[in-house]
Amino acid sequence: MSVKTAEAGNKGDKIRSDCWVSLKIGDGIKGINFKLESKVNVLYGDSIRELVFSMMEFFGIKDIEIEMIDTGALPFVIMARVEAALKRLGIDNGKKYLPDWEYEFEKSQRDRFRRSRLYLPGDQPKFFLNAAIHKPDGLILDLEDSVAPPSKDSARILVRNALRAIDFKGAERMVRINQLPLGYEDLEEIIPHKVDLILIPKVEYPEQIKEIDKKVDELLKEHPDTFDPFYMPIIESAAGVINAYEIARASKRNVALAIGLEDYTADIGTQRTNEGRESFFARSMLVNAAKAAGIQAIDTVFSDVNDMEGLRASVLEAKSLGFDGKGCIHPRQIRVIHEAFAPTEKEIEKAKKIVLAFEEAERKGLGVVSLGSKMIDPPVVKRALRTINLALKEGILNENWRDEK
Repeated sequence: MSVKTAEAGNKGDKIRSDCWVSLKIGDGIKGINFKLESKVNVLYGDSIRELVFSMMEFFGIKDIEIEMIDTGALPFVIMARVEAALKRLGIDNGKKYLPDWEYEFEKSQRDRFRRSRLYLPGDQPKFFLNAAIHKPDGLILDLEDSVAPPSKDSARILVRNALRAIDFKGAERMVRINQLPLGYEDLEEIIPHKVDLILIPKVEYPEQIKEIDKKVDELLKEHPDTFDPFYMPIIESAAGVINAYEIARASKRNVALAIGLEDYTADIGTQRTNEGRESFFARSMLVNAAKAAGIQAIDTVFSDVNDMEGLRASVLEAKSLGFDGKGCIHPRQIRVIHEAFAPTEKEIEKAKKIVLAFEEAERKGLGVVSLGSKMIDPPVVKRALRTINLALKEGILNENWRDEK
């Protein structure tokens, strides 16, 4: 046969924590010839060689030329890049070379806080490694807009390995898949590896969610030991806004509904502004649809990473509309978002009175909760409990608040 070559990964002066690999097979190539250029060759060169040769043995490959330029990639990254190149050559034999599980993960909770979710480009491992130290509520390994089309096949393998090898430090493990049908390939790669939540982009009709449900059900039957994931559909068009309630109710796996205003404003033929008049209707529709369906409402990202005051104002407005969280595109936005979503002193004091009245009514066996002359409905108590829990999480309220006078 003629010589065939495939590449995967990234190289260049600005690349770090990644590697580029080129594989060549064909006439005249005998044995395994491995050429390595690495910034950490003295310390880890032997380990890299051992890993690559063990992969060749696993995939049953005896004749190949391998060239690698390494910029400090961790083993799970090297595994992903080599596997992607083998797959592009068509010699992976349908196998997957998986890293060992590095950490224990507990399944996410349906009603957990989702104030912040940080987007990480799925083809850039340098962003994965320390993202959790910024303490976002969720980390999104993005396979959609941040990954160029030629890199999507390689990115999904990298994201799969990251789910097994990265310490998320309690952040919800999220992946944004591509639109269908490409999203099916993403699901096949990530569902078996305990992803907590799947962000579904550009949803316009409930049938899109139902199609994903069918695929997820199939994959869960094949992999019964994995997590049953939650969904966060993203509304990004006029049609999606009009159908938001049906979308929110389309699956029991839905826990939140998000809005993406860059695509939405383009769809309705206008420009996005900080004032947000052009999106007030859409955002209000989304909040009402989500709350009517009993799930969370998540606001769009704030795109100016240098404007912290603008971000704070945007979060306070989102909170006033009923949103529960907001997207982040830079770690420095997380703290501002958490502070702005934190309950005020007035909100905390009101919540304390409601919770104490509820607990007193429970102790007395009363079926009705009242505060002064006002009756308190269950949704009001639920909201008050959420306010208390958020205040505790932010350290605004002491764990022994009931004993304080």
